[in-house]
Amino acid sequence: MKSRRAEFSHTFPAVRGVQAGRSCYIAMCPMRLIPKLFVFDEEEVPPEIRAQRSINYSRVPDIANYLVDNTSDYTLSAITASIDSAVHFEPIADTGAEANLGLLSIPMDAQILINDGQHRRAAIERAVKEHSELGHDNIPVLFFMDDGLKRCQQMFADLNKHAVRPSDSLSTLYDHRDPGSELARYLVEHVSSFRKLTEMERSTVSKRSLKLFTLSSIKLASRSLLSKGARDRISEEEMALAALYWNTVSNYISDWKAAEKRTIPTSELRENFVHSHGVTLHALGCVGADLLRQYPACWEEKLPALLSIDWSRQNPLWEGRALQHGRLSKARTHVTLTANHIRSVLGLTLSPEDQALEEQFTT
Repeated sequence: MKSRRAEFSHTFPAVRGVQAGRSCYIAMCPMRLIPKLFVFDEEEVPPEIRAQRSINYSRVPDIANYLVDNTSDYTLSAITASIDSAVHFEPIADTGAEANLGLLSIPMDAQILINDGQHRRAAIERAVKEHSELGHDNIPVLFFMDDGLKRCQQMFADLNKHAVRPSDSLSTLYDHRDPGSELARYLVEHVSSFRKLTEMERSTVSKRSLKLFTLSSIKLASRSLLSKGARDRISEEEMALAALYWNTVSNYISDWKAAEKRTIPTSELRENFVHSHGVTLHALGCVGADLLRQYPACWEEKLPALLSIDWSRQNPLWEGRALQHGRLSKARTHVTLTANHIRSVLGLTLSPEDQALEEQFTT
């Protein structure tokens, strides 16, 4: 970008196009200029007279950290913005395809409002302050002419109407930066029950599915097993240990093995047993963490006790633990209470926090 002082404008190389009869332009803008060029009209302005959602500031650090942590391998989608004043487009040719390639000049006093991408804008500002070299990178910006508040609000609605967040399982499948996702994919490959019974794309298992588990639930349960935070590194040895744990557990939950062999319908297991749902898988991960800590040399010897557990949903023991009014619940409290029962069967000592929750539940 260069500044044309004589005209008090910013000039960008751009491509001109048309949408719905209106001219629009896409340009590559240096990220160091993004905070200066784009304003966000949130401050003390009620939603009915602005054209954007309120910023969720808790999202900004995650995006900024993503940029800073992956300076040589990140991807940012385009920002969409509206300009409230006339612009000048100077094509490099009068005819042919090059008539839509040229220089876009935007007055420096123009107000440019973001219709889509305000969280990216805030994250870019934060990331560039922390890692100045990012300021030399570019982000595509799609510019529209501002036809008033009503049009800007409609643009926001149209841009977000059909946006669908990918499922946690699909994100886990495709995320090659996240150690927890790498662990989940490894376990699907190395744990027999997971390899044959895992839903890889969706974060829920449909009634007619032949699967029992979801990739996202395996990720959550296995991070708990290894006591890992969201960004903690996981070694090859830890991944192998996790695979050994889950393979051993599956040896003592006979219904999982029956589902592997297709001798029992998975739909029947999900309907009638708690062991085929995310709350119990997560609980088994939490139990495993305690087992590995309390019995590091002989933890495998404790697991045959799983055979004595009645996993049936009709078992009144599970109400208030895995079940809430007859429905499965993945809330943290229910995961812990489910884990507490499994801990007691395996002869594990409860932590003070888990013991306090257990006493509260049983009194």
